[in-house]
Amino acid sequence: QSQLVESGGGLVQPGGSLRLSCAASGFRLDSYSIGWFRQAPGKEREGISCISSTDGMTYYIEPVKGRFIISRDNAKSTVYLQMSSLKPEDTAVYYCAAAEECGSDYIPYWGQGTQVTVSS
Repeated sequence: QSQLVESGGGLVQPGGSLRLSCAASGFRLDSYSIGWFRQAPGKEREGISCISSTDGMTYYIEPVKGRFIISRDNAKSTVYLQMSSLKPEDTAVYYCAAAEECGSDYIPYWGQGTQVTVSS
């Protein structure tokens, strides 16, 4: 069974850090670009970062630039999202997803999500 599993979410104080992991099984992670998405309560899901399968290029939306870092370890079939200087507005369910290219409309694999709560 092909799947993505996120982990690493939790409760953190403003200014704190978390590292999310996205582990793939049943398919070759290195064949896919991996994106991180988030959905806050009452809001639509948004793509926040992506790492390309071909050249390792990384992409971020403006609100997380300079605070979040996406990386991949193909040997471990895992993609990470290092989040620093967290803000209450980063509170959301975070999902990883695999697609042929960053920005692709067709996303064949999604994880189940992990909750991140930033609160004092």
